[in-house]
Amino acid sequence: MLVMGKFINPFTDFGFHRIFGQEVHKELLIDFLNELLKGERHIIDITFQNPILQPETIEDRGVIFDIHCRDDKGGLFVVEMQNGAQPYFYDRGIYYLSRAISNQGEKGKDWKFGLCPVYGIFLLNYKIGINSKFRTDVILADRDTGRMFSDKIRQVYLELPWFTKEADDCETDFECWLYLLKHMDTLERMPFKARKAVFDKLLEVADVANLSKDERILYDEALKRYRDYKNTIDYAEEKGLEKGIRIGEAKGKAEEQRLIAANLKKQGINIETIAQCTGVSVEEIEELLCEVTKRVYFIGNERMLIAHDSNRLRF
Repeated sequence: MLVMGKFINPFTDFGFHRIFGQEVHKELLIDFLNELLKGERHIIDITFQNPILQPETIEDRGVIFDIHCRDDKGGLFVVEMQNGAQPYFYDRGIYYLSRAISNQGEKGKDWKFGLCPVYGIFLLNYKIGINSKFRTDVILADRDTGRMFSDKIRQVYLELPWFTKEADDCETDFECWLYLLKHMDTLERMPFKARKAVFDKLLEVADVANLSKDERILYDEALKRYRDYKNTIDYAEEKGLEKGIRIGEAKGKAEEQRLIAANLKKQGINIETIAQCTGVSVEEIEELLCEVTKRVYFIGNERMLIAHDSNRLRF
């Protein structure tokens, strides 16, 4: 039997779609997107679209979005949740949005490329490790002036581990959203209820006690998959860290012994004695001496060339 919190985990497939992917609860997604894009775009209503885009040809790949919707002004939104790092994830985001754009193409010669803007919102439950910041906003802009070139493609990446505010420190509604998403499955009560009606709605939707029997079974399975995945990732990272430390210590010790061997040789001690004292083989010591000799020779030649050039410049 899984031990559950009072509220669902929004980073499970079930939890994410229950909060943001259901028509009956769409005011939650509308409010989240409005707070995310405050001052840029205001959404009155959304219509959920088919999350599956069929391949354009037999050879192409299809695309399955987590959430695919259109707002009342025609803008398309692809909202994705990602729990673990993947190679080329930024490329994947570009590909997803490109497919959402190309899917707008109409057959016939009269279509004049009238595109609706496409927004990609990516919630990442890990640090992607490029910018070392919580929010990355991507636009098409002129390189020199920074002015927007086109509003037809827009990306926002939210790396939740970089968001570290506590409940009492949250100043905006968007920060409240982030805090709730990050900590929801560990909360005993839902904060911010009195702040905004949508958070009271979130309390109702996310409460495990409000799940039907069938929904509870689906959530159990989703939560188990999520925990198994996280445990696998944590174990791999732990083992990788331990291995890295061991390799680093071994390399450091070996380098230290090499330096000791080189210093002993400078003092005139024979190679065999050095090898016995340091554990560095005779062959390695000889190679080390060759490297030092080459370096001295190289530096000497460089100095001669510099002196030669200086003399030539005088004339």
